[in-house]
Amino acid sequence: MPSTPPPSAATDLVPTDKGRAPIAAPTARFRHRHRAWLWRLAAWLPALIVLVPMFGIVAALGAGDADTRAILVHMLDTVLPEYALNSLRISLAVAVGVLVMGVASAWLVVNYAFPGRRVLAWALILPLAMPAYVTAYAYTDFLQFSGPVQSALRRLLGVDRLTAFPEIRSWYGAAWVFAGAFYPYVYLLARTAFLEHSQRFFEAARTLGCSPWQAFWRVALPLARPALVAAVALVLMETLADYGAVAYFGVPTFTTGIYRAWLSMGDRVAAAQLSVCLLAAVLVLLTLEARGRARLRYYGAPGRAPATTRRTALKGSRAWLATLVCAVPLVIGFVLPALIMLRLAVAELDQVPWSRYGEWVYNTVRLAGAAALVASVFAVVLGYAQRQAPGRATRAAVRLVGVGYAIPGAVIALGILTPVLRLDTWLGGLFGADGLVLAGTAGVLIYAYLVRFLPAALQSVEAGFARISPNLDASSRSLGVGGWAMLRRVHLPLLRGSVMTAALLVFVDVMKELPATLALRPFNMDTLAVVTSHLAADERLAEAAVPALTLVAVGLLPVLVLARAIARRT
Repeated sequence: MPSTPPPSAATDLVPTDKGRAPIAAPTARFRHRHRAWLWRLAAWLPALIVLVPMFGIVAALGAGDADTRAILVHMLDTVLPEYALNSLRISLAVAVGVLVMGVASAWLVVNYAFPGRRVLAWALILPLAMPAYVTAYAYTDFLQFSGPVQSALRRLLGVDRLTAFPEIRSWYGAAWVFAGAFYPYVYLLARTAFLEHSQRFFEAARTLGCSPWQAFWRVALPLARPALVAAVALVLMETLADYGAVAYFGVPTFTTGIYRAWLSMGDRVAAAQLSVCLLAAVLVLLTLEARGRARLRYYGAPGRAPATTRRTALKGSRAWLATLVCAVPLVIGFVLPALIMLRLAVAELDQVPWSRYGEWVYNTVRLAGAAALVASVFAVVLGYAQRQAPGRATRAAVRLVGVGYAIPGAVIALGILTPVLRLDTWLGGLFGADGLVLAGTAGVLIYAYLVRFLPAALQSVEAGFARISPNLDASSRSLGVGGWAMLRRVHLPLLRGSVMTAALLVFVDVMKELPATLALRPFNMDTLAVVTSHLAADERLAEAAVPALTLVAVGLLPVLVLARAIARRT
């Protein structure tokens, strides 16, 4: 009797009732597809959570009543053109400022040797630790009518008023502050572009008879254009999202218009409909940034490392001029504001309400720690899902999560409140509860932080996963360890540094976040950012200096980590 071959792994048979044909068990391919869909679902859940505020904003377009329309028409006839004009001219001035400072300093640091270059190469990113609204408070105290600069000039000139002195509380004052705070975005991307591929092309242009200036304009700058477009788009998104600096300067922009429609006129739907316009502008900038990154290509000989940059040594006045050009952005964006706030803190230290300072720090650390923990968990799940089930669906989910970082905090707050208030109404009717159930709680605020800053955590975790060889996954599966067990026993120990970096980035960003915190914080819960804003608005800058410097000191932690990495490459 011929022997029956054993069933293969792909066509295993399961026992059946007598008289029925055997039923094939799920094949390995089917099980793999099933697991892939589960991982894609795990990637899409965070993406849908992030998209809820956008759905809430878009849903407001069909809402509203006659009062909402009257408010919008009144604002359109009176103040909205001014808001839009201020946002436009601030954005244009900031774009020019960050391009000049970022590109000039990056080009000099990469291609020339001059006094202080090694220190300036990493110190130029320090303004990333300084919130823009803190910089605004410092310059206002320094340059206003009663400040030390104008007071000294009046005494020196023997006049009562300096009519030609520029007013810091103006749109160009706001542009000055934003340019000093945000130029590191351009500096970092321009420096990377110049390091990667400009040197060899620059030398080729020189051999063809181009002067250094011609080679920069005709070769290096066009090659770096995609990186510069991406950097400027990021800067403009940060500029449009700001509320603290422009509100303190009294310069109404589109963001302040949203707050006035919401808080002053009491119409949340009108504010949400205005947010759609700001959201559309942000999405345009996000598209430009994505297209800029898509065009980034660095070609070189295969198997060869990038050529070592040979810097031209500058001497005499040219060397010190290069030092000055690189030092000016650093002084504007970090050194001078930090010294001004430090002077205020030391001079009037006894005015700081120390009895409440501990409460502010506790609230800030508690919210930032919870948001960092949740964002890190979400980032690990997203990164692992992308590793287990790569494909268009998973990549689309990851890209949608990245949109949250570009949405202003005020827009996120409005987008969250729309569904949360409806859910509160439903829960109140279901359980017979009066008042708000979810709105005005710390959970809603942490959710807003998650939407806003999850992309920052995801970027760090993705970089950590990229450093783990796929051979480790294959070895783990061959030993019978897969799925969540592989993540727990293999990947997480190797990702410890990346996850800690992700948590630190989110922690610092949450501490500095002002618009979403102002709008969604629970009653009687003040954070360092909120207290700094309120004290500055009351012209109590001496009392605001200590919480502001606390934010700067914590913000220096991830910046110094990045500076250390830059210092190793200089």
